[in-house]
Order: sequence, then structure tokens, then C-alpha cells
Amino acid sequence: MTINEAQDEVIEEFSDFTDWMDKYQLLIDLGNEQEPLDNKYKTESNLIDGCQSRVWLQADYVDGKIIFTAESDALIVKGIIALLIRVLSGHTPQEILAADLYFI
Repeated sequence: MTINEAQDEVIEEFSDFTDWMDKYQLLIDLGNEQEPLDNKYKTESNLIDGCQSRVWLQADYVDGKIIFTAESDALIVKGIIALLIRVLSGHTPQEILAADLYFI
């Protein structure tokens, strides 16, 4: 699946809801479904600076593609991370750099 196809899928999934509370609940649910980040990656070097909540991001280069894993201590942020991983993980660095992210 391309990055744009994944973005369109996310947009479609959220467009099923008209109430913002339902959208927030979906975001929270997506975050809760995300696999927890291995504790060995919860390091200062993986901590995102400038974020009010704590967010750890691990990126691994596997067979020419970037595989992202991440975690946050905030429910909504965890959901946003789950969406970013869903859209970007498993793509080449070139695909990620060239992507026009419009789904958020």
C-alpha cells in the first residue's frame, strides 16, 4: 500500500464519524491497540524533544525500508503515533521524504 493509499484509508475511517468525541475515541482506541515499545528503546536518545507528553520513537532500517515503533504516555498522542506508524512505517526513506502528508 502506498503512503497516499494509507492516508486515504485513515481519512475514510475517520469520516465515518461526525461527532468529535467519537473521533477522539477512535484515536484513543488506535493508540491502545498499538504494540508497546520495548523498554530498551525508551531512552533519552529516542525521546522526542519539545513534546509536552513523553514520546519515544525508534526507527530501524530493514531491507531498504524504515520500520517505526513508538510509544507515548498520553492517550491522544499515542493514537496520533499509531496513525503515523500506519502511514509511514514500511516505506523507503525516499518515499517518506517525498510524501505529502495530508491525513492529519
